[in-house]
Amino acid sequence: MIEIIPNWHPLFVHFPIAFATAAVFFMAMGKLFKIKPWAKQCLIFGRWMLWGAALFACIAAVFGWFAYNSVEHDAPSHAAMTLHRNWALATLAALSVLAGWDFWRGRSAQLPSGSLVFLLGVVWLLLISTAWHGGELVYRYGLGVMSLPDVESEAEPHQHDGAEHAHSPDAMTTSATQHEAAAGSSAAEAASPQADHPHHAADEPPHADHRATPHQH
Repeated sequence: MIEIIPNWHPLFVHFPIAFATAAVFFMAMGKLFKIKPWAKQCLIFGRWMLWGAALFACIAAVFGWFAYNSVEHDAPSHAAMTLHRNWALATLAALSVLAGWDFWRGRSAQLPSGSLVFLLGVVWLLLISTAWHGGELVYRYGLGVMSLPDVESEAEPHQHDGAEHAHSPDAMTTSATQHEAAAGSSAAEAASPQADHPHHAADEPPHADHRATPHQH
């Protein structure tokens, strides 16, 4: 089986979000513009999206349970992971009941009602909250992440379009200090008298071998 880090849960979590969002949109459009000839098609398509959201929510929950019991974590991330799990279970139950109700109505040739559309909007908000808590696990607590960029250390700068630079504030400060020091050194060299630069003896031709031997500072 193909190995996905940390597991298969991230592969399926976006399907119920996308399908539920499409279900809310198309069912709302079908109800708001019910006098239009395409309104019925919007309701039917929204119904299929609702069923798909419930199906993939079940699949995501199964792999999410595996992740809950296998991902390495500490005490703070465990509390956040448990909160995400509780939101996910509540959302899954509500979405499954709503999809089952609509499936039963669909077998009776009944279109989605206004009450179902309203409840679907509530369940969609639950789903968005669940997804937000899931994002917190990765981007705030770092669960399931194999490595993080070490922005604190002095790493070699990377390149963008041939320009070499560093994003670290410390590296930017160091670079600015080096530029100021170089500018000050150049100014001091220009202002110093010519006697500060020793040359050869007076009986030798001036600057006879400047091309071969560099100045000593």
